[in-house]
Amino acid sequence: MVNVTLSIPSELKHKMDSFEEINWSAVAREAFDEKVNDLEFIKKFKAKSTITEADAIKFGRELNANLAKRRIA
Repeated sequence: MVNVTLSIPSELKHKMDSFEEINWSAVAREAFDEKVNDLEFIKKFKAKSTITEADAIKFGRELNANLAKRRIA
């Protein structure tokens, strides 16, 4: 296993220190693993997709408009 050094705000470190029982390295490993798995899924999904970037933008705008209508109603 390799070591990675992270920089975090001092306020966050102070809050983390109040939970001495938590293995923060394990929490970080799990978060990194989950993010990598999500990105790998997206990469595979995109590789199989026939939708263009323009189509995706169009669909996203339509979705946003429909969600906005839903909130107003």
